[in-house]
Amino acid sequence: MSMSPPTLGLFDRSHDEQRALSLLAGTDHGRVATSMRALPFLAAARHILVADRLLLRMHRGHGYHQACLGSVVAYGADNLGHREPGSTEWSVQLVGLCTAVQPTAAELRLFGPLPHRVDGQSYDPVYLRIEPQLVTLHESDPAGPAV
Repeated sequence: MSMSPPTLGLFDRSHDEQRALSLLAGTDHGRVATSMRALPFLAAARHILVADRLLLRMHRGHGYHQACLGSVVAYGADNLGHREPGSTEWSVQLVGLCTAVQPTAAELRLFGPLPHRVDGQSYDPVYLRIEPQLVTLHESDPAGPAV
């Protein structure tokens, strides 16, 4: 019996999807994955979650946002290697269509201050939105004592 991956419907969220979005909302940064000139790549981004939509802030100077616009992208964040003692390790991925957006003043405040420079360039922000269509969460329990 094959199981299809969970989809993120407007009012039909599984417990795992809700937990995944909650974990994602508790982090600041992640990685967006798409392709550029037929090659896959990952780019770091600052994110906030607003009304179950992921808003990204990236540096325009790299041009990575151009590959994301109008494309289906994957976005991931995790606490791998940085979990609290006794807590689980987790990894969240969401997939959806990426579009340009102009954040509201309230959303800009949620993003926090802009970095001054990136790779020696003045930081020039660009904002994107991902409408999640697929959300996955993977968790692992803390390691037990070495045997």
